[in-house]
Parts: sequence; structure tokens; C-alpha cells
Amino acid sequence: MLTPNIDLNNKTIIVTGAAGFIGSNLVLELLNKTENSKIIGIDNMNDYYDVSIKEWRLKNIQELAKKSSDEFLFIKETIANADAVKKVFDEYKPDVVVNLAAQAGVRYSIENPDAYIESNLIGFYNILEACRHSYDNNDGDYKGVGHLVYASSSSVYGTNKKIPYSTEDKVDNPVSLYAATKKSNELMAHAYSKLYGIPSTGLRFFTVYGPAGRPDMAYFGFTNKLLKGETIKIFNFGNCKRDFTYVDDIVTGVYKVMECAPEKKMGEDGLLIPPYRVYNIGNNAPENLLDFVQILQEELIAAKVLPDDYDFESHKELVPMQPGDVPITYADVTDLERDFGFKPQTSLREGLRKFAKWYKEFYC
Repeated sequence: MLTPNIDLNNKTIIVTGAAGFIGSNLVLELLNKTENSKIIGIDNMNDYYDVSIKEWRLKNIQELAKKSSDEFLFIKETIANADAVKKVFDEYKPDVVVNLAAQAGVRYSIENPDAYIESNLIGFYNILEACRHSYDNNDGDYKGVGHLVYASSSSVYGTNKKIPYSTEDKVDNPVSLYAATKKSNELMAHAYSKLYGIPSTGLRFFTVYGPAGRPDMAYFGFTNKLLKGETIKIFNFGNCKRDFTYVDDIVTGVYKVMECAPEKKMGEDGLLIPPYRVYNIGNNAPENLLDFVQILQEELIAAKVLPDDYDFESHKELVPMQPGDVPITYADVTDLERDFGFKPQTSLREGLRKFAKWYKEFYC
């Protein structure tokens, strides 16, 4: 196991995408677990999905921050604005940066590619540049960004035939622009780690779900449609499998990774070995979509979101695969378990039960 080399207490931590699904839960975790830290949350609060969910997440963060020894500051801004990013870094001098801001979604990248170039490429470049220049002209105790952690995605594996997906696999065949931008993030981070010594860790998330998640994800979209009496489409005729990962497991993994920055070492040639790592974070147990829908409907009935006699069969349609989708996602988390003694373990039923209860409270 790796030995933590960053104490997150008494630190300044930037979390981009702080009103997002993973970002907001990470901020809550930091407020609960760290002491006397300053957490800077950045989010542009765009309307890709229901902004009221983002506002609900922020409200929870602000309420917890009042009870915490930590300070939370929220900045409504896009990371695509280079001047704004530079100003935040110059003013607050972060010790750790977690970049979770991104335009998500495979299918939306086909409809609106500009959003992905702006946020995922230009935005991430701005973060890397700000991290690079955090080492310029430092005085006093501030030494610059000690660790950059950033979100990648299982989508980078494309249609790889070998399963489970390992970080050792080649990922040169993306099947969506979204996947291409995430692979580009990994390449950009590697280059900046090599050139400027930025310790960076990329995390390939596998189908994250849970309460107050993204409405464009299948479990959330299915629930919305079923409640309206609409038909849900199950792609690849129900033969898709997904490595569903509960958001609390994701956040635990991110927190552990934040504490362990890759060390700077020199190679035999006298040049810096990039302080760079990539990990999968997935449940290591893919579920068939038909089984997933069965569990979801049972938990929605149990939570009283839907009536006991709801006719699911008449509201299901098996359809072909969508462009950009892949038939299976399956995470090899051997490296994660070896380095951090951790692997996600929340069962799909337990996670969907928590989502159904939240949905009942929030919407019904």
C-alpha cells in the first residue's frame, strides 16, 4: 500500500465541478473529514440538466460548512475562462486541485460537440496551466500545487474486447467525442507531469449513480419516464452490462487518492520520470441492464415512487445499440486495491434503494 504523503488538514483545496454529482459529494466528504482547511468550489451551474438539483447540492454543502472547522467558498465560473482560473489560483494558492468539472454524457457529445471542446479540453488546459504556474516565484511556505487529481472515464476503453478493463490496456480507439476528450486529458496531464513535475492522478470512473445524481443517467431517466407513464428504451436489446459504482464508493476512492501524490523521481538518464498515475474506480461486478431495471422497479415500488400494481412490461422497449455506446464496462481495480487497500463494494440494490428514497423526498 502507498503511504499518504499529503495531509489534507489545514490545506487549501480547489474542487472544480463542486455543484456536480461527484464534486458535491466530495466537498461534503472533505468538510466531514478534514480540519481547518479552505475548500474552494468552482462550478458554472450550467443548465445541461435540472439546475435545481445543483442548487440543492450546494445548499447541503453550505449548511454543513456552517458546522465545520473548514471554510467553504463557492465561485460561479467556468474553467474555460483562463483569466478567472488564473485569478483563483493566484489569490488562494491551492495545495491540492481536484478537477471534476467537465461536460459529461456520451450521446450529448454527438449533438453538441462544442461544449466538450470548451470544457473538457480548453478548461482542462487552463487548469494544467494554472498548476504549472503555481510553482512560479513562490515565497514563504507555499510550494505550489502538490497534487492534481482529475476525472477520466471508463469511456476511454471504447470497444475493447478484453475484459475486465485494465489501466494497462491500450485505449486508442474512442467511439465518442466524450471518450476522446477524456483520453486527451490523460495525455495532457502526462505531458505536464513530465515537463513541469506536476504530480497528477487520473481516475477512470465507471457508471456512477446514487441520490441526487445526473438526470441523464439511465437509472434517473428511467425513473422520470416511468413516473410519467412513458416507455423506457433498453439498448442493445437488454444485452448491455455496466459496472455501476455507487457515489459514496467513488468519493472514498478520490479522497484516498488525494492523500497520495505520485513522487518525483529521476530516471537513469537524469531526466524526471513523470509523477503520474491512472486508476480505475468501478464496482468490479458488471450488471446486466435487464437485471438492473428489475431491481430499480422493485426499489421504486418499495419507496412508494410508483404504485404496487405498476405495469412495467408495457413500459419497456428493447432497442438496438445507440451510436457511441459500448456493450460492457467492467473495471479491473487491482491497482486501486493494491495501492489503497480499497475497492468499491456497495451493492446495486443498496445503491438504488438510497436513490429511490431520495427521489421520493425530492420530487414526490
